Amino acid sequence: MADIPFHETLDLSLCGKLGRVHRICRQAVSVAVEPLGFTQPGWTAMMHMYHLGEGCTQHQLATSLDIEMPSLTRTLKQLEHAQVIERRVDEHDKRCRRLYFTAQGEQQLSALKARISEVKTHLYQGLSDEQLNMMALGLVALEDNANQFMEDQE
Repeated sequence: MADIPFHETLDLSLCGKLGRVHRICRQAVSVAVEPLGFTQPGWTAMMHMYHLGEGCTQHQLATSLDIEMPSLTRTLKQLEHAQVIERRVDEHDKRCRRLYFTAQGEQQLSALKARISEVKTHLYQGLSDEQLNMMALGLVALEDNANQFMEDQE
């Protein structure tokens, strides 16, 4: 009998396992940041906004989060009401809204990033930098391959 690669022995497909791990890790962060007053939609929007850079558009953020605009708008209204972000009309396109953290939002973002860092430290326990780097490289390659496949299907 031929040796079966470990990834083929998983109870789910490798991509299915990735999805499951993603959901569990996202839930771990949600539980950890809840005492700070963050909901999952709120903290994920803030972190994606942070990574996209201030001044990103609502559309860019919705694309990054892979959600529809109405769902994002509801979350942004909540963050705006909590004085975490502000939406500004783009000076070149009045239909476009750009997103910025308020001073209070910057403080909350700092606390959020610190707590997420603590969670990551716990999640990465027992994994070497080499293992984490190999996983990261593999995930980037898998994402690139999936995107290329989707482009080829168009």
